[in-house]
Amino acid sequence: MNDIVITLTVLLVAVVVFVWNKLPVGVVAIGVALVLYATGVLSFEQALAGFGDPVVVFIAALFVVSEGLDATGVTTWAGAQLVERAGTSRRRIVTFIMILVAIVTALISVNGAVAALLPMVVVMAIRTSQSPSQLLMPLAFGAHAGSLLVMTGTPVNVLVSELAVNAGARPIGFFEFALVGIPLVIGTILIVVFFGPKLLPKRDADFMPRDLSDHARVLAHQYSLSSDELINRRYGLTEVVIPPRSEFVGDRAFPGMVTASGDLVIVAIQRAGEDLGETKLSEGDVLLLRGQWDALDEKTTDPNVVVIDAPQTVRRQAVPMGPRAKSALIVLAGMVILLATGLVPPAVAALLAACAMVLLRVLSVQQAHRSISWTTLLLVGGMIPLSTAIQSSGLADLLANGLVDLVGESSPYLLVLGIAAVTIVLGQLISNMATALIVAPIAIAISVETGISLMPLLMAVAVAAAASFLTPVATPANTMVMGPGGYRFGDYWKLGLPLMAFFLLVAVFLVPLIWPFQA
Repeated sequence: MNDIVITLTVLLVAVVVFVWNKLPVGVVAIGVALVLYATGVLSFEQALAGFGDPVVVFIAALFVVSEGLDATGVTTWAGAQLVERAGTSRRRIVTFIMILVAIVTALISVNGAVAALLPMVVVMAIRTSQSPSQLLMPLAFGAHAGSLLVMTGTPVNVLVSELAVNAGARPIGFFEFALVGIPLVIGTILIVVFFGPKLLPKRDADFMPRDLSDHARVLAHQYSLSSDELINRRYGLTEVVIPPRSEFVGDRAFPGMVTASGDLVIVAIQRAGEDLGETKLSEGDVLLLRGQWDALDEKTTDPNVVVIDAPQTVRRQAVPMGPRAKSALIVLAGMVILLATGLVPPAVAALLAACAMVLLRVLSVQQAHRSISWTTLLLVGGMIPLSTAIQSSGLADLLANGLVDLVGESSPYLLVLGIAAVTIVLGQLISNMATALIVAPIAIAISVETGISLMPLLMAVAVAAAASFLTPVATPANTMVMGPGGYRFGDYWKLGLPLMAFFLLVAVFLVPLIWPFQA
């Protein structure tokens, strides 16, 4: 078999396995790279080049920056402001939610924004007697639209900008995405506000995230304590249970006792709901511990206790704008300035910001490590070699020529439609990052074949890749809202279909107005 046949076979098998969804996507991506090396399509260096690509470094650093904003309560603070100002009007609530999530997404990515704001939106639904199913899908879909506001909104934007440079075009500016992102956000909000009530179900949720925003009062009532300052920016509380076979069983403890590490104080002890004084600990005893947030987070990982509510989760909801929130915002502003001005390469700007988050103690080294989605990095690093093979083997040229022969060169709009349609269809089945890596080389080949500017083709890919609306498995953000919203698999396409059509229209007709076919 020649290289084109091998690459096409690997591509088709990869898509099928992604859709099958029985193997980890990271394993599939690595397998793709290894197969392309084993069959001789790529050299050893080419097969592993994806893992050292600046895009991978940039994405990894962005995860750390996003975690810094989330861990310090910046996103929770924004959500709290939303709860206070939105009122009870459904249209006003939905509009506020979607504007907020779009802005947060631009800073910390789609999945991070939805995860951070999900509890706040559920709380708002309860407080305003709204069905969560009427609010949570708009949350996810608003995040998809917001991903096109700036370069950091989604890894696809980063990839598209780098591919443009590698193909000889200019880099796409940090804020340049907003030229299409702002219309997308506005149009998405209008569609959801006016059509959402009929297209979204009204259904009880399977489960809801815990509301910990009033945690201090709840604990004060539970343990008969005064709530001045039980939880603040520096100090917090957490409950732990003594599990079976814990080494602490039989140890003496009492309220006011300092733990062996010297970092935590036992505020209260309960057994079967009864407050205890000095006692020998037994299985099932509940201890209320107080200390600095970092100490609570570190010490409660002990396998001899079981944490009821993770300290970091409590802090993010109960203490918006934590003690290092200002530092996190300053770091973010510095990164945006570097990215917007182009003073340093994007990966360098993001790495500087990630390091600053650790050096300024916004995050610990362990938190920074945990924040990185290794699955995403493996997916990108493993699929970049496939993107390379699609180009180097001649498959991209073959597919591009086929599309040009099918629609002709006289109408570049039809070429953009073809590229965008393929991207949207694949994006419902596999990750939008994998989709972009597959389709972008074809867009580049079409640009070379027809002489059309590369920019509208690549931007059409970016817009279409964000239109992952039809299924709950299209993106992690869609999956996150499924349980709390009480959604079923078939609920997504009803609102997703008009939104997908809108994104397709933007990709085909608005993108070429902003980035003309002739440079």
